[in-house]
Amino acid sequence: MTTSVPALSTEEVLALPAIVPVWPTVGQAYGISRTTTYELARADALPVPVIRVGRQFRARRVDLLKSLGITDGAGVAAPTPPNENDPIHTSAN
Repeated sequence: MTTSVPALSTEEVLALPAIVPVWPTVGQAYGISRTTTYELARADALPVPVIRVGRQFRARRVDLLKSLGITDGAGVAAPTPPNENDPIHTSAN
């Protein structure tokens, strides 16, 4: 028996933080159940790269947006955070 999971709206996905839990966020974005989400995460078969933090599975918002084909309104999948080691973003005091 498959349980129907309501999918997240585009607005809900755009409002997500930079790193999100695989369940419920990624699973709900694709409308898949909790069990299936975790099975796919363990098998590295979700449509987004999975970040393992201890026993938790996480994903980057930018990867989720890209995999869903959602842009932020400016035609970009999501903003890329600045690299702290990038000379452009460091101050030369």
